Amino acid sequence: MVLFFTSKVVDPPVTIYMGRDKVENEELLKYGLPTDIWFHVDKLSSAHVYLRQTEEQPHGEWDKLPVSVLNDAAQLVKANSIEGEYRALTGQIIYTPFPNLKKTGDMATGQVSFHSDKKVKRVHVSTRDNAIVNRLNKTKVEKEVHHEAERQDRLKAEGRKKKAAAEERRLQELEQKKAWEEGKKQRSYEGIYTEESFAQREEWSDDDFM
Repeated sequence: MVLFFTSKVVDPPVTIYMGRDKVENEELLKYGLPTDIWFHVDKLSSAHVYLRQTEEQPHGEWDKLPVSVLNDAAQLVKANSIEGEYRALTGQIIYTPFPNLKKTGDMATGQVSFHSDKKVKRVHVSTRDNAIVNRLNKTKVEKEVHHEAERQDRLKAEGRKKKAAAEERRLQELEQKKAWEEGKKQRSYEGIYTEESFAQREEWSDDDFM
C-alpha cells in the first residue's frame, strides 16, 4: 500500500507519497518519475518519501523548491523514522532528484545510493512540528497502486502527447513552406507590372514589329 498526502502550502498543491514498508519502498524505487524528489533521514533508517509536482513543475526544479514545501516533506520523513523521532542527528534530511538514486543487486531491500553526491542537498529539521505533521495526516489517503499498469498508461499518454506535438510541428512546417513559396512566387513577379514597364509599353508602336 502507498500513502499519499497533499501539501497545500503552495498553489497548485503538491503530492507527497511513501511506501507503507520497506517492501513497498523497493517497488517505488522502480516506478518514480524523473521529476520526483526523494527524501530520507541522513544515515538513519526512515521512510522513503517522494514529492511530486504536476508535470509542468510550477514550483521549480528539485533544487529551487519553496522552503515551505521542503519543510512539509522533511517533517513527514522525520515523523516516519523510528530512529529519527528521538535522535538529534536526524536534524539532517537529505533529498535528491529521483534519477539520481542508484540501486544495485547487492543492496538490501530499500537501500539506495547516489549516482552523484553533488546532486544531494540537505534540509535541517531539529524537532518535529506537530502542526505540519497533523495537517498533512488529515489529507492522508492509503491505496493499492498497480505500478506497472500506471507506468504503461503514463507511457501511452506521453506517446499520444508526443504524436500530437509532432503533428503540430508538421503542420507548422507546411504553413511555413507554403508562405515561403508564396513569397518566392510573389518576388518573381516583382517589376513586371511596374509603372516603368507600362510606360515603356506605351512608347511601343506597330512599327516596332515591322
